Amino acid sequence: MSLEPTGRETSAAFAGAVRSFVARECGSPEQRAQLTDHGREAHSSPICHKLGELGWAGVAFPERYGGSGGGVADACVLLEELAYGQVPVFGLGISMIVGRTALRFGTEQQRHEIIGSVSRGEVSAIAMSEPEAGSDVGAMRCAARHTGDGYVVDGQKTWISCAPYAERILLVCRTGATGRKHDGVTMLEVPRDTPGVEIRPIDTLGGREVNDVFFTGVEVSADRVIGVEHQAWRQLMAGLNFERLVCAATFLGNARRAFDDTLAYVSGRRQFGRPVGSFQALKHRLADLATELECCSLLVHDIARRTDDDPERQLPREASMAKLKATELAKAVTVEGMQMMGAAGYTTEYDMERQLRQNIVGTVFAGTSEIQRDIIGSSYGL
Repeated sequence: MSLEPTGRETSAAFAGAVRSFVARECGSPEQRAQLTDHGREAHSSPICHKLGELGWAGVAFPERYGGSGGGVADACVLLEELAYGQVPVFGLGISMIVGRTALRFGTEQQRHEIIGSVSRGEVSAIAMSEPEAGSDVGAMRCAARHTGDGYVVDGQKTWISCAPYAERILLVCRTGATGRKHDGVTMLEVPRDTPGVEIRPIDTLGGREVNDVFFTGVEVSADRVIGVEHQAWRQLMAGLNFERLVCAATFLGNARRAFDDTLAYVSGRRQFGRPVGSFQALKHRLADLATELECCSLLVHDIARRTDDDPERQLPREASMAKLKATELAKAVTVEGMQMMGAAGYTTEYDMERQLRQNIVGTVFAGTSEIQRDIIGSSYGL
């Protein structure tokens, strides 16, 4: 499937096609329960492979590398609609980030291998955070020391999403010591099944989403360096537009779904002889949330189109705004939704309790809201 760059009409048609797929493959609570082991798993490999067969997993990549020829705006449409449909493909957005990194910094062989894998619906993971290096990524200690023809990696990474499903892990590690903590950092592509790689799942409120990953004497050949040795920090900064838009589009979809589920409930639930949504206390809160959703949608998709218009331009302020707004809004909508649904929102009969568990972490991972606000404030010279 080949895609032209997204215009508004094309975008609407693509969104409609994704909704039809979602309704067929994941439209009922029973289907979602089966695909996620009753909410415990965040990723379904069979569904993601179907997205690959349709050409959608590779929507953000050139056709010559196995993609569908679309762009960032197309990826945001796809991720938003999949999130709205509650499709368990948590690994897709992460894999797209890895693919875009290969597209920008990889060799031709790496581009064909990594982007082709992502476009088939296979998962790639990113290993960056450590127990003592979360928001302060430059404090990482996981190190790769030079050998004759490559590296040997030792260290621990934590909070690594979808690692058990991954074909490869994009490892960000220290390869040199300088006076500046952001120098001497390198990206390595490590096949998940490499000897010495150990994955330990971390149980969380949202299910089995994240993992500790240990590297013990892991041998990595020199041809698995992505980009330039010691320059990974600059490469990471260059990819922030896409990373934050992936997160923003996903949580925009989550927020829309929570809003629509709340609206459906308060429109049907009757107290004192009328739908509870007709009372001013709820009606005005829904009006405010609907307005915020519209603003968030305009923000996210505008920045995606601007990124496509000039792929080399970095938009740190705007990308941080999109990530901040979408994740904070998704959390706010689900908290309000649970309150407006009353005790029903707390039961597993409805999706709201799962949505709350899913959305509350959005303001923490991929750069906390506090970090996003700091970036935005600093962009104004503060």
